[in-house]
Amino acid sequence: MKQIYFDNGSTSFPKAPGVGEAVYDFIGRGAFNINRGNYSGAYEVADIVLSAREGLAALFHVRDPQRVIFTPGVTYSLNYLIKGLLKPGDHVIVTSMEHNAVMRPLTQLCEQGIITYDVVGGDAEGVVRAVDFKQKIRSNTRAVIVLHASNVCGTIVPIAEIGEICRAAGLYYAVDTAQTAGMLDIDMEGCRIDFLAFTGHKGLLGPQGIGGFIISERLDRALDPLITGGTGSKSDSLSMPDILPDKYESGTLNLPGIIGLHTALAYLETVDREALLKEKMKLTAYFLGAVKALPGVRVIGKQGLEDRVAVVSVDFTDHDNAVVAFELEQRYGIMTRVGLHCAPMAHRTLRTFPRGTVRFSFGAANTTMEIDTCITGLKVMV
Repeated sequence: MKQIYFDNGSTSFPKAPGVGEAVYDFIGRGAFNINRGNYSGAYEVADIVLSAREGLAALFHVRDPQRVIFTPGVTYSLNYLIKGLLKPGDHVIVTSMEHNAVMRPLTQLCEQGIITYDVVGGDAEGVVRAVDFKQKIRSNTRAVIVLHASNVCGTIVPIAEIGEICRAAGLYYAVDTAQTAGMLDIDMEGCRIDFLAFTGHKGLLGPQGIGGFIISERLDRALDPLITGGTGSKSDSLSMPDILPDKYESGTLNLPGIIGLHTALAYLETVDREALLKEKMKLTAYFLGAVKALPGVRVIGKQGLEDRVAVVSVDFTDHDNAVVAFELEQRYGIMTRVGLHCAPMAHRTLRTFPRGTVRFSFGAANTTMEIDTCITGLKVMV
């Protein structure tokens, strides 16, 4: 039975050509550390890491590649921000569509009595209005944190408009690009973003375990490094260096991951990313048209293609969603994700809590034939 992968919102598959080979070659040929070894192999790896920073800076329209900081991913990056920036009495504004990568660290600080936060609600389609942020701003508001697109229903948040409001109010502005990096064009400086969190293993087509953030100059002056330790620089001092990227990159970097991501970024430079996005959205439109015609099916969120990415959540109202997802995989080899998708607030907003949904998320490598197989199976099941 052929395996059909419809879970690209979790991680992309297949990865960019050459990613696996690049990681294997690094480990097998010479897994040297950078900033530690004073020999040619280490310098070669350092050049690749710098090239990866430069590729990410170009992708997000950032002038200084040293502002690209590597972490294990978006969750770590957001923790670095939330726990390195916020101080007792601070107030934060988020949306009701946020992932737990934002909400759990914020709730932890809130339960400890350190900070408070307010939520800008979305509507039944997951749409968030920029103007609603103005009403939530207080005298002690320090930051606004939003995701760029919902990992539950794919709805896009108007990050440019929110960024203008934040800059006018003097607030730090952070954006989680987990579902959009590599797919949508994101101008960090144009959108007034101070902290852009990215992951390498979704739209960027790299391996898991590598991601990071890009930080503005003004936020860098206010942010304390959450993790401190050896950097290979200024080793005569017991204090952390204040130079970038060292200030936020203690310990040994995930060099295999960075090299895999570097290969993926090089691939993305050779293809028409706009064409790849159009292909994903073409598949999304094809799936939406077919699945909405089935009985007992409720598509969650936007019903069309406007202001969304290729993520679709479906509630099979006459069946247990978990059973539907299980049967799709067991009988037809179709891989989806079922449940609350680490985003309970989003599901409450979309009126799907606690039942959850079956999520279908498409990549450019998927085909209409695969969607036909899925729809045929669902016709039998529902």
